[in-house]
Amino acid sequence: MPNWLMKSEPEELSIHDLQRLGRARWDGVRNYQARNFLRSMQEGELFFFYHSSCPEPGIAGIARIVGATYPDPTALDPNSHYFDTKASHEKNPWSAIDVEFVEAFPRVLPLARLKAAAELAGLALVQRGSRLSVMPVSAAEWAAVLAMR
Repeated sequence: MPNWLMKSEPEELSIHDLQRLGRARWDGVRNYQARNFLRSMQEGELFFFYHSSCPEPGIAGIARIVGATYPDPTALDPNSHYFDTKASHEKNPWSAIDVEFVEAFPRVLPLARLKAAAELAGLALVQRGSRLSVMPVSAAEWAAVLAMR
């Protein structure tokens, strides 16, 4: 079963928000490659919940995919930051997926520490210029991150 990493700005949805809510919709993905990764996810798969665009970016915990992707309603909402003028009810190119809380790490694993780990050198997150918000994580990378928490 594949594992993933998904980024969220904590002001929008943090691991602690998800812990409080139990479940939430993961939406707002506006990169085609990241969207394609999102669409390939299957119910039950796990992902690292990464806090981005914040004072301490890093992996904050683990969450699980719940169900299949569906059209992202934020693309159709003119009041949403993720509104897409080209999207319509008939042709919405963007997807959302529901997720549920699994675990919050005792402390965020900072990006600098992830970059310093030799066993994570192949992880897309630590590659120069990588800005994807959804990415696969190999079994070896998953195990390496779990050992760091």
